Amino acid sequence: MNEDLKNSLSVIKKGGLLLYPTDTVWGIGCDATNYEAVQKIFELKKREDTKTMICLVNSIQMLNQYIEEIPETAYSILKYANTPTTIIYDRPLRLSENLIAQDNTLAIRVVQTGFCNELIKHFKKPIVSTSANISGKPTPKVFQEIDNEILKGVDYVVTLERHKKPSKPSSIIKLSSNGEVKVIR
Repeated sequence: MNEDLKNSLSVIKKGGLLLYPTDTVWGIGCDATNYEAVQKIFELKKREDTKTMICLVNSIQMLNQYIEEIPETAYSILKYANTPTTIIYDRPLRLSENLIAQDNTLAIRVVQTGFCNELIKHFKKPIVSTSANISGKPTPKVFQEIDNEILKGVDYVVTLERHKKPSKPSSIIKLSSNGEVKVIR
């Protein structure tokens, strides 16, 4: 196991915050089941706690453990998506309550490659993923654009992929249990 993975696991197991490369943009992450850790992200980003964040899982099997009922449409979207796709699901389970929106929904992305996939595989629980910026400021497209306040506010900064080319946030699709599909981003 490489140093970044070891250090990242240690930090999130203790309820700390991590700055890491996701399958899209650089993200701030923590244990998605830890209320205090999630609260630290809201404080660091100066974000209203009514605005929820995305969770990452590394498989459909893990997704099934944290969503009461996955609509059939989700399986098709995940199977055929050729870019990172986040889906907003109804009735999440066993995750920190301050991550769940007031309408009892949560955005989750299945990550199948890269550093965050490895991290989740070893951690065995979902992790939070929110863009590495102060709320209201632009999402940094590359590591060098990340604000010093964010860099100093996390417990560990992953050293991998700091020279990665700019990428964009994932698509976001809201699926309701009544079968309604709505593209958010």
